[in-house]
Amino acid sequence: MTLAQVEATARAAHTGQTDKAGRPYAEHLRAVAEGVRARGGDEEQIAAAWLHDAVEDDALSVEWLRGAGLSSRTKDIVLAVTKRAGEPPEAYAARILATPGALLVKESDLAHNADPARLAVLDEATRKRLTEKYARMRALLGLVG
Repeated sequence: MTLAQVEATARAAHTGQTDKAGRPYAEHLRAVAEGVRARGGDEEQIAAAWLHDAVEDDALSVEWLRGAGLSSRTKDIVLAVTKRAGEPPEAYAARILATPGALLVKESDLAHNADPARLAVLDEATRKRLTEKYARMRALLGLVG
């Protein structure tokens, strides 16, 4: 799949979904993909950024991902950043760190999720909970500063 095809697939898979602030979910996907690009990520990582929440959000199945015309590395990154039900944050972080290319995608995801402008529209309790959650994950991944 080309990056344009991956983007179109991701946008279609998340049609109708919104983020916690009520914005179209595709805006988050675009921001994460652009963040990966800006951080020096390659095409496989950018493709994974477009798809980083697709399996977790049940927008696309693991079976779809396995059969998709994507590199093994892109598929591995998507699966690495896909949270699993009941999984401790430490195990999730360890999987990301063990998967080549996944840390950059997760770093971009966390950066967009923790963007003060995005968080500002949320209620105080949600903003506090998410800020702490993102800071903890950054620490587990060794992302300081």
